[in-house]
Amino acid sequence: MRRFPRPLVPALAVSVVALAACGSSATTTSSSSTTATSTVSTTATTATTGGLPARGGVGGAATGSAPAATHTNLAYATTSSSQVLDLWLPANATAATPLVIYVHGGAFQGGDKSMVGSKVQPLLDAGYAVASVNYRLSGEATFPAGAQDVKAAVRWLRANASAYNLDPDRFAAWGESAGGELVDLLGTTGDQATVLDDPSLGNSGVSSAVQAVVDWYGPTDFLQMDTQAASGGGCTSPQAHDPASSPESAWMGAAIQTVPDKVAQANPITYIATATKVAAFSIAHGDADCNVPYQQSQILADALTRAGANPQLTILPGAAHADARFDSTLLAPTIVWLGTALGR
Repeated sequence: MRRFPRPLVPALAVSVVALAACGSSATTTSSSSTTATSTVSTTATTATTGGLPARGGVGGAATGSAPAATHTNLAYATTSSSQVLDLWLPANATAATPLVIYVHGGAFQGGDKSMVGSKVQPLLDAGYAVASVNYRLSGEATFPAGAQDVKAAVRWLRANASAYNLDPDRFAAWGESAGGELVDLLGTTGDQATVLDDPSLGNSGVSSAVQAVVDWYGPTDFLQMDTQAASGGGCTSPQAHDPASSPESAWMGAAIQTVPDKVAQANPITYIATATKVAAFSIAHGDADCNVPYQQSQILADALTRAGANPQLTILPGAAHADARFDSTLLAPTIVWLGTALGR
């Protein structure tokens, strides 16, 4: 099995965060304890235009609001009007800045780049530029289109790094829910040639690798989700994923159990064995998640560890999908972790 060089991040830490109430202080074994104020979750939506699916929906819903973007609706490809991103640049930067690329959730069928919400200002304050990406949803195009879009966005940002004073060697990707799976794919595929590459989207000679990944409650292996949900955890009414009507089946274009080869292409674990390098990973999940079983994060962390990587895994007891406690207890420590992972 291929062994990866050890990044400058702590060894695998499965942190169980004890929370007395939403917004309470929390301690993990992998980072400093922080206290943050919980905010009301509000999901931003946009109207359907040009026959595209309406954006918005559950999964990584925006918490709070972001400051005005420095640049809005920058087109990173021209196949679809969905292929745009917003970019925030820190004020008074004197050197090329590291970049955090946010990929929204929404069950692959909704969501919007505005869902980055209140993550933007703390990242700017820490000296990061922030990009938030829209991509083709399942109502417009099935897999691998959306994953190809996210890779194309990374390539465009790296190709234009000098124009926006970005450090092309320090890119991180942060995703929630469906966005978590998409950033996981960035982190494990790196520059491998895969079905996730579409040269027609531009900048084909530019790297789509990222150096760090933050995955909050993202799926990994769709085929195991229903079995895992039935095996235990804090959710008593889990969502079903095997039916043809499920979000994952819509993303695949067929009931997931009928297209195992295609599902494997969407599974970030698939690419670990052939990777020459994977990103540093920080993974977090709630054990009461009824949309994505927490074991989806566990099997990703286990696979990375077996390959010699150093993932950080945090399980929040009692936390549901897109729980406000992720922002209130993990946002600040995760930004600290990013600094270590990117060598700042």
